Amino acid sequence: MLDVDSLIWSFRKTAGLSTPGTPYGGWEAPDVELRGHFVGHYLSASALMWAITQNDTLKQKMSYLVAGLSDCQKKIGTGYLSAFPSELFDRFEAIQEVWAPYYTIHKILAGLLDQHTFAGNPQALKMVTWMVDYFYNRVQTVITKYTLNRHYESLNEETGGMNDVLYKLYIITGDSKHLLLAHLFDKPCFLGLLAVQANDIADFHANTHIPVVVGSQMRYEITGDPLYQQIGTFFMDLVNSSHSYATGGTSVSEFWSDPKRMADTLKTTENEESCTTYNMLKVSRHLFKWTKEVSYADYYERALTNGVLSIQRGTDPGVMIYMLPLGLGVSKAKTYHSWGTPFDSFWCCYGTGIESFSKLGDSIYFEEEGKDPTLYIIQYISSSFNWKSGKVLLNQTVDPVASWDPYLRVAFTFSPFENTLTTNSTLNFRLPTWTHLDGAKGILNAETLSLPSPGNYLSITRQWSGSDKLTLQLPLTVRTEAIKDDRPEYASVQAILYGPYLLAGHTTGVDWDLKAGANNSDWITPIPASYNSQLVSFSQDFENSTFILANSNQSLAMQKLPLSGTDLALQATFRLVVLNESSSKFSTLADANGKSVMLEPFDFPGMNVVNQGADKPLLIIDSSHGGTSSVFLVVPGLDGRNETISLESQSYNGCYVYSGMSSIAGVKLSCKSGSDASFNQATSFVAQKGLSQYNPISFVAKGANRNFLLEPLFSFRDEHYTVYFNIQG
Repeated sequence: MLDVDSLIWSFRKTAGLSTPGTPYGGWEAPDVELRGHFVGHYLSASALMWAITQNDTLKQKMSYLVAGLSDCQKKIGTGYLSAFPSELFDRFEAIQEVWAPYYTIHKILAGLLDQHTFAGNPQALKMVTWMVDYFYNRVQTVITKYTLNRHYESLNEETGGMNDVLYKLYIITGDSKHLLLAHLFDKPCFLGLLAVQANDIADFHANTHIPVVVGSQMRYEITGDPLYQQIGTFFMDLVNSSHSYATGGTSVSEFWSDPKRMADTLKTTENEESCTTYNMLKVSRHLFKWTKEVSYADYYERALTNGVLSIQRGTDPGVMIYMLPLGLGVSKAKTYHSWGTPFDSFWCCYGTGIESFSKLGDSIYFEEEGKDPTLYIIQYISSSFNWKSGKVLLNQTVDPVASWDPYLRVAFTFSPFENTLTTNSTLNFRLPTWTHLDGAKGILNAETLSLPSPGNYLSITRQWSGSDKLTLQLPLTVRTEAIKDDRPEYASVQAILYGPYLLAGHTTGVDWDLKAGANNSDWITPIPASYNSQLVSFSQDFENSTFILANSNQSLAMQKLPLSGTDLALQATFRLVVLNESSSKFSTLADANGKSVMLEPFDFPGMNVVNQGADKPLLIIDSSHGGTSSVFLVVPGLDGRNETISLESQSYNGCYVYSGMSSIAGVKLSCKSGSDASFNQATSFVAQKGLSQYNPISFVAKGANRNFLLEPLFSFRDEHYTVYFNIQG
């Protein structure tokens, strides 16, 4: 876990207090003007996570952090609180170059307000109101000394969601100063464009302006002014129709580009700033609360599944990305920022990232106020909900999703509160637009329910009991979705989705041509569950290291043992295809001994390792051209060790896959002559479980020049991939 003294180091330095600990690096370093922003996000994320877990250690850390910040604020004595001195606001108000001081202040205010709202810390609210008093006076001084226009001119610098947090504060305090200051951070030059529904946001910095829209949505909820409802609705429609990717994300190099020209943005790795997805989720959440429209819940699911879950490197703590590349043969590890590090990055997207992962469950259940208890279940995520109005504990269990079993299955059970009388209540279950009724089922206890069409809700009103069980089975289908580009030459540029999951193809190159058939089964097929048992990697020890047999530009070579989640880990994994067997499923790799097999590279389905004859390199070619040259007999290792095997060519008896015990020379077919210990060693490999494994959601798509292994975008770590394909009928 992060060290609080390190987080608060620059705050204490600015306040003139002692500074125990060591400051963090990256954007939280003591010489970076944006320092302190991550601390605000940490306050929000820890409050949200504590509200879910009630974890005592987390409670202690965040309480210590709030107390430490309070000490800083009291030492300064004006209400001001930040990790940088107030002189940055002098430059901001003078329209001089400075890095977004109000952006950081928004994060601190929002974090402290969340500590009050979700963690029940009254000290945090006092700190917020004192801070806001200070900034109210600063803004009024600017307006009095100069003009209101001068204040608005300063808002051309990024100010985060200042209007949003101030509207939230006003709901709590009812202080008219808080409402007025919120209005003063509503950016009229941008909201005005949306108010007249101008269809052009090109060249605006995306993450500067999405939070302003979120704040305007709060203005509508407080004032009821329909203009701000219209602004939020129009903005969402505009972004989704002209500026969004299949992930649900938006922006290129942090800006919006020309509308419906998204194909041009695939030429860079700087797609979809992570912060924009975090903020677009807020926009959609407000819209759903107002309308209960399934389309907004569908968007939330898409952006959460593909835009949020894709930004962390597997389960590595503190390793996240800034941009999510979506072009041809791209890698999350090879962008301008690449992966961050746990203690020396702290980019803006680290702050929004930790918040996103702390509130994965914040939009599963929505309660509708009214005479009768009513609940909307709009996301299918395993969870429990203590529904006080309905007087019942609702448990939701989602089965793991797989490509070979094309259904999303969800079960709901109910535990009424003890010593209470339950009354009728209504549950509304979202039927997402990505499903269809053919094969869909809803069963309440033993009764089969009539389901509405996708895009609507299954609504059930009853007195829920502990014996009730509701199950939903929603078909998952593969579909394609065209990129947001209205030029005819890009009509074939499409993404592939499986239900809500965006699929990406493993590839390091720019080949992106797919051949679609009349039916999905003609060109895309699920990978069976049994295939993971057939995955194998072959290793040898020499030169004081472990080397692995790997595909190197369609020939074989020995490479240093790679890390998981890398291209080399893919290239060092092969599927052992057993010939003339009803089943190729292995309980152990020893089952392959004595079997005739073909070696299919993990990331090149439909290709095989082939020999070209004695003393010639082994190549990888299309399986339809391999013939017997692609067949090998698995035999006990020629070196006589129990743990090794050798691969004998079926077309050249007595000839084996041979490494030469060298990382320089390529792997070839070599023939045995006499008793040569070095030969026996160079043809003996330790066969182990494949370094890579198929994701449960995996498909093979037929390409014009090669086939592609497709897996969910969120499952990729350092591996190269392509999201959009040129799909020809």
